Amino acid sequence: MRTTVCYTMAVVASEMNLYQARQRVEDLRAQIRYHDYRYYVLDSPEISDAEYDKLMRELRGLEAQFPQLITPDSPTQRVGGEPVEAFGVTEHRTPLLSLANAFNYEELKAWYRRAVTILEIESFPLVCEPKIDGLAVALVYEDGRFVQGATRGDGFRGENVTENLRTIRSIPMRLLGKKMPSRFEVRGEVYMSRVAFERLNEERTDQGQPCFANPRNAAAGSVRQLDSRITAQRSLDIWVYQLGWADGPYPPTHWETLHWLQDMGFRVNPEIGRYERLEDVERHYRQWADRRHDLEYEIDGLVVKADPFHYYERLGVVGREPRWAIAYKFPPIQATTKLLSIEINVGRTGSLNPYAVLEPVQVGGVTISKATLHNEEDIRRKDVRAGDTVIVQRAGDVIPQVVGPVVSKRTGREKDFVMPDRCPVCGTDVERPEGEVMRYCPNPACPAQAFRWLTHFVSRGAMDIEGLGESWCYVLLEQGLVRDPSDIYSLTREQLVELERMGEKSAENLLSAIEVSKGRPLARLIFALGIRHVGSEMAAILARQFGSIDALARASEDELAAIPTVGPRIAESVHQYFRDASNGRVIEKLRRAGVRMAEEVTPAPAEGPLAGLTFVITGTLASMPRSKAEEYVRQLGGSASDSVTKKTNHLVVGESPGSKLQKAQRYGTNVLSEQEFLELLRRHGAM
Repeated sequence: MRTTVCYTMAVVASEMNLYQARQRVEDLRAQIRYHDYRYYVLDSPEISDAEYDKLMRELRGLEAQFPQLITPDSPTQRVGGEPVEAFGVTEHRTPLLSLANAFNYEELKAWYRRAVTILEIESFPLVCEPKIDGLAVALVYEDGRFVQGATRGDGFRGENVTENLRTIRSIPMRLLGKKMPSRFEVRGEVYMSRVAFERLNEERTDQGQPCFANPRNAAAGSVRQLDSRITAQRSLDIWVYQLGWADGPYPPTHWETLHWLQDMGFRVNPEIGRYERLEDVERHYRQWADRRHDLEYEIDGLVVKADPFHYYERLGVVGREPRWAIAYKFPPIQATTKLLSIEINVGRTGSLNPYAVLEPVQVGGVTISKATLHNEEDIRRKDVRAGDTVIVQRAGDVIPQVVGPVVSKRTGREKDFVMPDRCPVCGTDVERPEGEVMRYCPNPACPAQAFRWLTHFVSRGAMDIEGLGESWCYVLLEQGLVRDPSDIYSLTREQLVELERMGEKSAENLLSAIEVSKGRPLARLIFALGIRHVGSEMAAILARQFGSIDALARASEDELAAIPTVGPRIAESVHQYFRDASNGRVIEKLRRAGVRMAEEVTPAPAEGPLAGLTFVITGTLASMPRSKAEEYVRQLGGSASDSVTKKTNHLVVGESPGSKLQKAQRYGTNVLSEQEFLELLRRHGAM
């Protein structure tokens, strides 16, 4: 019997508790890392840029609301993806950073106030430029000749796409004039005009090829062709927007530098502007928010930069974002359409997630046919009904959301939504745990859960089995070759080559990737098991604490709850998981297949000046990343947790602390400022 498995929709952060947020964050990270691999390494994306941005935007939102979930390896802490070795890798002499976003004037003013405070001045001039929706590249010139071009990559290393960039006629091969640095780099955005994009998609449709989702996707795919002749056939252009570095003199301000670059023959956007006051920037922004569709190319906001270069070093960089520039994004674009029905997705943990099926509508240049409805309570709060005319928006121009109904257009034939009492896939009675907004299908054999568990297990954040994407997971389940993730390790070459579109070479590559996955670290395996409320961060904590699956399986609820970072709900979930006989059978099959089940545990210092003390850090520390601060605590014998409980001894408060501060005050937890924390570390010799 063919079973249709739906996709998990987002749950809005405001409706989540910490444990649900952690679960969703890890799910998003796994998806983003997988799609990074498809795009940056295989050069074969499976989703559009808009869909990718939707995942990233949701992840940013959750990390903003729950900063304790931010980890150094989160995709939000990186500038881009890994460069593709097929092109050759180029080291960026100066990192290509990405920008923080402002979505309204208050956020722009907050950025400006922080900058003038750091600079200890009252104001500074600003330069505004259209934020082009394209592919960032770095161009190196030597003695006036173009010698190298690279993509952003991960910000530190990019793909060498010099030959492809040579085919773009608006990139000068030789510069005008003689007064220029002997060697320097400029940065620009390669883009495709709307007309060229439509023409390209028409040609691909005629040839039976899939269409690009948007001009940015088309431009990126065109530049990253292994055959430069294909790039040459695409109508690409560039706007140069910045000097990267120079071995020689250059103007003292960004505004003068743009005109200097223009005089050398670079294509600089004519819509740039320089303003002395922030109010003038706002007027410029409002004009372009109304006129953005008049341009021949896509823009999604303005880039606002400090003009004098000598301020850049003083302002510095926070994480991966410079303080001297910000992206001022245009507001969400809204449209109205008919809500045809409300359907249910079943996630890998059995969660029932409602989503809206819409009459297709264009929102910000993208056709929307489905949108998130978050959960049952959100639907009731908005009073959304099947048959309603609804307002749909793409938050941040990316995430499709149903804002609410147009009540004046109701006819009386609209239908209230009723959450099903049974799983829509397997028919099992659903459950709603006390204190949670989500309902769950408790049947571990549910086909929808099996599919989601399988795709989670093989994802990059888990066992990272290259070549085993969602489509192949579905085929393996449908053909009965796999019932749970442990069956992956029993697949044979003979079984695989019989599958449609699976050739001998593909089968060999997949079997090789499966074999490699057996040696993944213990934390990856714990995460891959799909234990409810256990994301990659918690899996790493459990791996460090117990050192093996067997030790973890033997742990009692009390032993688990005694770990500073493990709350009672996680302890209960982990304990129940290993009491389930079906989960035990999966683990035994993984063991027999040779999957790594244990690793050497590096014990925490048994002694130290902070021994027996638990620290939690909230907000942003100016002096160091949170991970580094936690490392210092552990070096001194203390414990670092991400949640405030009655066991917490000290809360370290950085800039913009979250709800942890209020919780710590309720518990009477000692609160340390960043300066007090640094003094504590210095007193004990950690710094």
